[in-house]
Amino acid sequence: MAKKIGIVGGGVVGGGVYEILTSKFPHVCTVQSVAVRDLSKPRAWASAGTKFVDRWEAVVEDPEVEVVVEVMGGTTTAKECVFRALELGKAVVTANKALLAEYTDEVVGKAKGPLGFEAAVCGGIPIIATLQQHLAGDEISSVSGIMNGTTNFMLSKMESSNVDYGDVLKEAQELGFAEADPTADVEGHDVRAKIALLAKLAFGTTVSVEAIPTLGISRIQAVDFDYAKLLGATIRLLGTARKDGESLSVYVAPHVVPATHPAGFASATGPTNVVSIDSKQLGVASLRGAGAGRYPTARSIVADVLRVCAGATVPPFPDPNPNLTLTSDYASRFYVRVIAADQLGIVKAIGEMAERNVVSINAILQNPITDPTNMAFVVTTDAVKHSAVQAFAADVASAPFALSPPLVLNILD
Repeated sequence: MAKKIGIVGGGVVGGGVYEILTSKFPHVCTVQSVAVRDLSKPRAWASAGTKFVDRWEAVVEDPEVEVVVEVMGGTTTAKECVFRALELGKAVVTANKALLAEYTDEVVGKAKGPLGFEAAVCGGIPIIATLQQHLAGDEISSVSGIMNGTTNFMLSKMESSNVDYGDVLKEAQELGFAEADPTADVEGHDVRAKIALLAKLAFGTTVSVEAIPTLGISRIQAVDFDYAKLLGATIRLLGTARKDGESLSVYVAPHVVPATHPAGFASATGPTNVVSIDSKQLGVASLRGAGAGRYPTARSIVADVLRVCAGATVPPFPDPNPNLTLTSDYASRFYVRVIAADQLGIVKAIGEMAERNVVSINAILQNPITDPTNMAFVVTTDAVKHSAVQAFAADVASAPFALSPPLVLNILD
């Protein structure tokens, strides 16, 4: 018998879910009702006879609704909706990464029925099912990826057009890739929520989003792509969860990414997302595709709905590893870009500061100086602790030649 579905949210994604379910899977499920903000708004995708309501409770508390699809977003009303559906024992499918990342353990604790969230991370890429099912018997050492289409569009545009951050942000807003307030995207908060969920899936550890070291892209300039090119690389914003022995590091940062890296991050342009998994049995495997959009996201939600209808769901997260310790002081190679006024003794001073902070310098890069009052040069390091390179950068910032705090990026090996 076809299951009855209730959809909370009739926007772009909700309409896409409705279209796919009603056109392709009427024999599997029927849409009982849709909750929307404005009942008077015309919706071209709605079929005759569809029941529209303006209260989420009318969907969630309908005894005939077996599966609640939440696509309203946010962490206030959406939280009430999802928590109530879970308490009633209904299956819940949601695309709400912020809600899941902030209230992971509470959501899991309330779930009496199936919980699907494939669309919460990277839109159309089936990364959730991959971690939940296909790699369940494997041992994962890291999950890393480009998880935000807005920032990837901006970085690849900065690279291809040799423009600075402010100009490309304006273009992204005009094209609809970036919001009027782009903070969640450009400062890495969106990726932070996504990597928190992937860390829970890969390693069983609940990671508070506030505990994740996060750096966005707002300080990256066109000159950084010039230096990245010297290194045979480009720059991409990555979220990473990495296990080293019994330590787990989870962080979000722009990375200098080699063009030859096997994950294929460097070749991902525009709003493309790429997630790479390194595991004992599979080695390095990458999934690539649209990270957002009406139909890519709706497709992932529909996949969850179909799994629920077929009784093919699995527990949302693996059992936790009690021996795993979360640390924010991870090790990496780093790129440190300095803006300075040219003067004697800069290289000597940089070397002394690096030594004082136990930072091993790999190279110092400097293009020909065209403006001695405002020049950029780059220090690359060997693998050092994040805390050490931050202390080094603070030392450099206080030097008389420094015109601004250095930009610190990770270097992907």
